Amino acid sequence: MDRVGDLKKLWESIKDRIEARISEFDYMAAKAENVELFRELVFCLLTPQSKARQCAQACQRLFQQPHIFKEPSERIAEVIHDIRFKNNKAKYIKRAYEMFQGIDLRKLITGFETIFDARNWFAENVKGFGYKEASHFLRNTGFGYELAILDRHILKNLHQYGVIDRVPVSLSKKRYLEIESKMQDFSRKVEIPMHHLDFVFWYKQTGDIFK
Repeated sequence: MDRVGDLKKLWESIKDRIEARISEFDYMAAKAENVELFRELVFCLLTPQSKARQCAQACQRLFQQPHIFKEPSERIAEVIHDIRFKNNKAKYIKRAYEMFQGIDLRKLITGFETIFDARNWFAENVKGFGYKEASHFLRNTGFGYELAILDRHILKNLHQYGVIDRVPVSLSKKRYLEIESKMQDFSRKVEIPMHHLDFVFWYKQTGDIFK
């Protein structure tokens, strides 16, 4: 069975939907207001071990009452009640709100020499972010299309296609970068762009393009 051929056929069948989603990211990079960029950061803080659409709904509830960010984290936790680890994530959101007050996120992101430097800064300075969440944020805001978002769906597919020999239980920075490099090599080999390949893998597992 030509597994790579099947993968490319799947990509072709959903390519228009992927490009429509990516156009939203392009808008974020070019024209989004600071609050929209911060909203995406909050969304990415919510996502670890939680469903993306559920996180998007929780995020919408938060931004319908923007005063909530000035209240104690316990109030934020009440709003995101259906999200796993709501108490810790509420603290991360409160801290991020305080951290980025008065900061132009677009200028911050584009001020780094490379997007990899930007990711490193966000992973090290935003409580609740690791490399996966920082990559997710930068991709969803249209700045990090070459970055890998190594969630369980992506890792499972990388294993299935022989890109990695096993699905790791945890990811150190070194291991993350090693797998990302292998995914980039695979992307070039199968001629599917990184930011499309991510969606193809995710669609295979979830039947969704959202992420």
